[in-house]
Amino acid sequence: MWFFIISIVSVVFFRWVPIPVTPLMLIRCVEQKIDDKEMKLKKDWVSLDEIPNSLQLAVVCSEDQNFIKHNGFDFEAIDKAMEYNEKHKKKRGASTISQQTAKNVFLWPGRSWIRKGFEVYFTFLIETFWSKERIMEVYLNVIEMGDGIYGAQAASKTFFKKDAKYLSKNESASIAAVLPNPRKFNVGKPSAYVLKRQGWIMRQMSFWGGTLKYQETEKKEVKSKKRNIK
Repeated sequence: MWFFIISIVSVVFFRWVPIPVTPLMLIRCVEQKIDDKEMKLKKDWVSLDEIPNSLQLAVVCSEDQNFIKHNGFDFEAIDKAMEYNEKHKKKRGASTISQQTAKNVFLWPGRSWIRKGFEVYFTFLIETFWSKERIMEVYLNVIEMGDGIYGAQAASKTFFKKDAKYLSKNESASIAAVLPNPRKFNVGKPSAYVLKRQGWIMRQMSFWGGTLKYQETEKKEVKSKKRNIK
């Protein structure tokens, strides 16, 4: 009973409050200490208004193209991943942006069924109590984007020496291109694979027309309210 109470209260609380630190950030710091490396933890929370639409669109195109449509789980992608994994040694995941956000904020990294069960639970909670905009805002502020680098603002400052709101489409796509493995791939020194993936993301972004559907919906709602007032 206490677990359910605390978990629900935590999710509601973080609907409004920036995430101060995540389990993954702490785990990475411990790993750096054990390996006698310099302890790095670069993060700088910014609102969604300060994150360009190009980066929001880039991560949707690269990580979860049904983000606007689904309620936390992309069952079509899960089926495709299961079919692929049955035929290939290298496994393919099907986690949505909502699942990744739930895992990063409330859980620890790992592939156990217990952790996966908690991930399903917290994904359901954030999809219930948070808006898609809030999920995107949290995701782009806590996601690992490099060695000791978390979030759009820290990544933009580190790799492009400017605030995230000034990122170009090309720079946004380059950040999104490394997300599958941000410690193996480097935004500042992109490999041939990263450059190829960046190009693919740019093409996907052009198909979307440069705007996420929830932003189009917001514009329509604002126009509708204005007409009603008149």
